[in-house]
Amino acid sequence: MSLHQSRTKIVITLGPASAKPDVFAELVKTGVAVIRLNFSHGTLEQRQHFLDTARSATDTPLAIMGDLCGPKIRLGPIRDGGMDMAEGDILTIEREPLTGGGGVVSSNYSNLVDDVEVGQRILIDDGLIRADVVEKLRDSIKCRITTGGRVGSNKGLNLPHTKLSIPSITEKDWRDIDWAIEHNLDYLALSFVRSSEDVLTVRRYLDQKRSKIHLVAKIEMPQAVDEIHNILQASDVVLVARGDMGVEMELTSVPLIQKNIVRAAHEAGKPVIVATQMLQSMVDSPTPTRAEVSDVANAILDGADAVMLSGETAVGKYPVEAVRTMRDIADKTENYIVRQDILTEPPRLLQMSYHRTAAVAHGALAIARDVNARLVVVWSQAGGSARYLSKNRFPMQIVALSTDEAAVRRMSMYYGVLPIRADIPQHFDDLPAMIDELLVAKGWAQAGDRVIIAAGSPLGTAGATNSLSVYTIGENVG
Repeated sequence: MSLHQSRTKIVITLGPASAKPDVFAELVKTGVAVIRLNFSHGTLEQRQHFLDTARSATDTPLAIMGDLCGPKIRLGPIRDGGMDMAEGDILTIEREPLTGGGGVVSSNYSNLVDDVEVGQRILIDDGLIRADVVEKLRDSIKCRITTGGRVGSNKGLNLPHTKLSIPSITEKDWRDIDWAIEHNLDYLALSFVRSSEDVLTVRRYLDQKRSKIHLVAKIEMPQAVDEIHNILQASDVVLVARGDMGVEMELTSVPLIQKNIVRAAHEAGKPVIVATQMLQSMVDSPTPTRAEVSDVANAILDGADAVMLSGETAVGKYPVEAVRTMRDIADKTENYIVRQDILTEPPRLLQMSYHRTAAVAHGALAIARDVNARLVVVWSQAGGSARYLSKNRFPMQIVALSTDEAAVRRMSMYYGVLPIRADIPQHFDDLPAMIDELLVAKGWAQAGDRVIIAAGSPLGTAGATNSLSVYTIGENVG
């Protein structure tokens, strides 16, 4: 593992284009930190293959994140694969399943007819086709097309103004959650989160199963944006899912919503991922557009801990080039942040203002700058101390040590953190010498370099970090 990897973590979606052994090895070498398994596509056999591929990188700790489908509402099948609808045409959506045609369709959600009200908007195929509900009957609704096009089989429906009664966690999701528990995944991303209770429902289930999987709340619904502070308290990570967000809400509002969510996550001390169409043109092109490069850079300038690739690495023609491009953008942007001293005073963590570990992490930044430290090293058994340090945006890398392999993998998500599995030294006072040996052996430091050590006694106890020390490499040698 290189000391000079990007501080911003790169999340990739594993798929047919990236699961080939030689391609995957190159992706890891290029700087991937988190592997996303998209549960919306593929068979269980394919998913297992992708998981096995992700775990083939034995020399690099990678976090594995399963992404649940959530309650995605879709149209039913339509004769000939679809039908053309023009502006002003009436589209009827029936409660009961049927094969559509002639302006009549059904959906996979029978209560759609009950939830939707006259005057509300229905968006089809990511908003390419738009309609307004003009009449509501007992077992159907009638919609007037306002933006026409071809209405295809199984296309997604978005209802931005409708309060849905559909559960946030579907039966398929529960099966996928059990699969994730069985296979010891590190993160689970929850789609179409509407409130903190959606997250807590899964949290309680994981607790019953004694699973330590961390939860990622995908923010893509208007209700979730309104509830962001409560959702942040319930979640371990949030993900700005700009795809459905750009359909559910005004597209021009998405950049500002993204900035607000990133800021809120930063203040809450939680990692935040920015996702969707970051380098979309690289699905088919070896180079991105200038706008895409600016988009990734601005997400990092906003304070994103991680940026995510979806189709670019899952099915794209140039997965390695996409990751390399994202890494290069991150490197240049991070160097700019350090040179310009941006985020000199990070926002004080709101609900942790009096938390001992958070206070230690906040103080470490000033000390590290004052002594021009080469690195910050923290013993972070469960990952909390590393997360607090990460949110302070150190200008140098943070090396996080733990005996817990699952915690090491989870810390791969954290901005600026290099997680390492290490054994606890026999005595607390032996920690500096152990760190000295580790850093020199890896080529990350040399005699005379100063490092900040954050730890607590006894080592290996979660939440014990309560001390900072300045150590000079080589001072206990000889």
